[in-house]
Amino acid sequence: MELNPAHVRTLAAVAREGSFSRAAQCLHLSQPAVSLHVRALEERLGVAMLARRRRRPVLTRAGTVLLAHAGRAFAELAAAEHAVRALRGVIGGPVRLGTGATAGIYLLPDRLRALRRRHQDLELALVTGNSAEIVAAVAGGDLDAGIVTLPVTGRSLTVTPFFTDALVAIAAPGMRGAARPATPALLAGHPLILYERGGTIRRIIDGWFRAARVTPRVAMELGDAEAIKRLVAAGLGWAVTSAVAVEAERRRHTLRVLPLRPPLARHLGIVRRREAPSAALEAVLDALERRPGPSARIS
Repeated sequence: MELNPAHVRTLAAVAREGSFSRAAQCLHLSQPAVSLHVRALEERLGVAMLARRRRRPVLTRAGTVLLAHAGRAFAELAAAEHAVRALRGVIGGPVRLGTGATAGIYLLPDRLRALRRRHQDLELALVTGNSAEIVAAVAGGDLDAGIVTLPVTGRSLTVTPFFTDALVAIAAPGMRGAARPATPALLAGHPLILYERGGTIRRIIDGWFRAARVTPRVAMELGDAEAIKRLVAAGLGWAVTSAVAVEAERRRHTLRVLPLRPPLARHLGIVRRREAPSAALEAVLDALERRPGPSARIS
């Protein structure tokens, strides 16, 4: 007799929830039915699937091995289902997309909203990280695609341009000197609130100052664009950030946005593996590529 897939799913629920009762609630089963499913598996395979540890059920070695194989089998079944549904024009299934904070907050919401309207069966998971982490995750198969700062290299990867992210200086309205293009020398005369070290934008900004042979006066280093904007608006310093991140503040006149001289930008691209994309991933890529990024006018 073959393994009952329903019994395997029940075991997975118990392992995930750490409780027979919570697994029963998730599966809309009675607790005795959950126990019966696990016991049937153990009798079929002749080995315990679960052990008690501090009154919690935990997977045995056999249970871990079973679920590892079953997970791949269920994923293939789901992929087969979505492939067949795609023949009828129904696009669905999971897509894991990696992105940095700027793209995730300011560039993707409109595109993904339109994607959701067109393909309601898509299961899109968004993961944030730096460009190196996202590229590694795409190459390793943990992500299906990523939006990263270019350049990117890798024989197994395909890269397409996505968006040119212009960088600008920002200051509080009325701040002295905030009425002309921001040069490295001008910015060096003010305390700066910059992105934390190690990130891509910070490396680009540091390189801009080095090229001008100017040493900036860094007062604060933060990893959050919204926090940087609030501190600048409070008059605690100037900053260099993405133009799209401050477009709303520019329109409301709550921040002064200055172009950089010489200009500075980073180029974002979409990276994925060279293998043929699934119908679901193809739909996501189409949604990302079909519309230009929002314009951000620099005063």
